[in-house]
Amino acid sequence: MQSLPSFLQAHNTPSDIAAILNGLMTSCVDISNKLQQGALAGILGCAGEENIQGETQKKLDVISNDIIKDQLASMSMVKGMASEEEDFPVACNENGEYLVLFDPLDGSSNIDVNVTVGTIFSILKTTKDVDASKPEAYLQAGTEQVSAGYVLYGPSTILMLTTGQGVHSFAMDPATGEFLLMRENVQIPAQTQEFAINMSNQRFWLPEMQNYVADLLQGEEGPLGKRYNMRWVAAMVAEVHRILTRGGIFMYPYDNRDPSKPGKLRLMYEGNPMSMLIEQAGGKASTAHAPIMEVTPTDIHQRVSVVMGSIDEVDVALSYHKK
Repeated sequence: MQSLPSFLQAHNTPSDIAAILNGLMTSCVDISNKLQQGALAGILGCAGEENIQGETQKKLDVISNDIIKDQLASMSMVKGMASEEEDFPVACNENGEYLVLFDPLDGSSNIDVNVTVGTIFSILKTTKDVDASKPEAYLQAGTEQVSAGYVLYGPSTILMLTTGQGVHSFAMDPATGEFLLMRENVQIPAQTQEFAINMSNQRFWLPEMQNYVADLLQGEEGPLGKRYNMRWVAAMVAEVHRILTRGGIFMYPYDNRDPSKPGKLRLMYEGNPMSMLIEQAGGKASTAHAPIMEVTPTDIHQRVSVVMGSIDEVDVALSYHKK
């Protein structure tokens, strides 16, 4: 089986990007090992602090964040990094040409109940005159990403990766810590009968989303004419992985609980990298009104509404909003 480093070399991945990806995987192996140890490693429970999002940090949120930061800071090609867990970005190496954004542990509320979590990352090109300690340096549209991916920590540890030439799947060998190629050019089925959404928020959605989901629930007796199954893992990385594996649609739409926030998920750490993966695999990713990767970011912790997955079903969801 082909290892990640040899795969990147064979596909002519620029050496600096390959080095960043290999460094990130070194961090993810460490995180995976700590998750496997669970309570034995003292990683369960809360850290007693809130992050910039106002969310209570888990111990492994903090540990994972530090593991990735330490790795990236040691890499000469990384000019700066930004984490979902921190207020401000961190400048690394003055002569670096790349910025790395990451969510160190997506779905961390699942840790204590031993359910799937993951690490999401995005790589941007920058210039030497940019101040990587300033949020403005990172405010590039998703279309500017040079690479994106996630590592899913489940029964096995899986990497889904794109460098703009399709999506490829790797599995970590627990004996060696190597990521080995499993699937090349992953493609999402255009049609699906599976959706993922947090139904507890239904009363807060816009009427267009309420109407669409109501029609999904009517199944073959409704206007969409087919029976749907609903899934919800409460971790974006798990929802997107299911879509990349067998199709589906994942939605975290705008709701009216806080009109100042256009969604729950973060554009730079979740929306953009996952959209790049979805679109590289033949799917579609939208805010319900425009492509996510075409959103012009104005804040490094900006939120966005999300409708992504199998292209035909996303188009059906968007048609309700066009009405």
